[in-house]
Amino acid sequence: MTTTYSLHKITNAEFFGFSPDDYSRFKFGDDAVAEKFGTGLADGFIEHHLKGKEVPQFVVVSSPYSFIPTATFAMKNYFVFQLNRWLAAHGHPVLQETKVHRTITYKEDYGELDAEQRLKLIGNDSFHIDRHFLMGKKVIFLDDIRITGGHERMILKMVDAYDLSNDIYLLYYAELQNKSIHPNIENYLNYHYVKSIFHLEKIIQGEHFFINTRIVKYILNYDFDSFCIFLQNQTDKFVNLLYNMALGNGYHTIEVYQKNLNFIKNYLFNRKHKSLQHGN
Repeated sequence: MTTTYSLHKITNAEFFGFSPDDYSRFKFGDDAVAEKFGTGLADGFIEHHLKGKEVPQFVVVSSPYSFIPTATFAMKNYFVFQLNRWLAAHGHPVLQETKVHRTITYKEDYGELDAEQRLKLIGNDSFHIDRHFLMGKKVIFLDDIRITGGHERMILKMVDAYDLSNDIYLLYYAELQNKSIHPNIENYLNYHYVKSIFHLEKIIQGEHFFINTRIVKYILNYDFDSFCIFLQNQTDKFVNLLYNMALGNGYHTIEVYQKNLNFIKNYLFNRKHKSLQHGN
């Protein structure tokens, strides 16, 4: 059995039930918003699907990623914390977690695409999961937003390929239900707060920052001159993190990212060299 639940249903292109600025900040690594979203989704799921019922062993699975986690991963953390508190208080087994592995990373901005383009982009990807770990458990697949259902179809394709017989819940913070609204409404939400690379600074330099795939790709794909100015305003800790994450996802093999990545590499080398000289 497959059950879908979303906390917010988008039927109007001007009213979402949540702050577009918050959503944009969340997509670019604001962990405080991830906490708000994850906690809210857990509360909604408890209210609509768990209260007064026998609760089995659940396994939570965040949206698929390779090396760098997605924004959904940060939301998943707080979803787990909140749901575990309720489960423990009511004598139910707390959540387990596993990961969907993906094989392909792409440079395109998914939020800009229509349904056909989305399916074409991710159609060559393949998702992998440990089916033996899931045996006898109910599985929660978590994502931040459902627009066309492209990722959902890939998840269900994987479910079929692995012959999973588990009861499955597909959970979303928000879901586009009005099909007359173009899928690029997701892009509108993604960039509602982040209009340029310099809008990232408050997020990165704030107390609650969690690096994710979107922010890494956005920085690496930014125009070179602005990128250089931006980078030199960041801490060495952040620049090292950015470089390490980019390498982990294999972004050094993607041509459009190479110029900015080479600048980061040289920047870090020169900083280290100067530091050593200063130390001597």
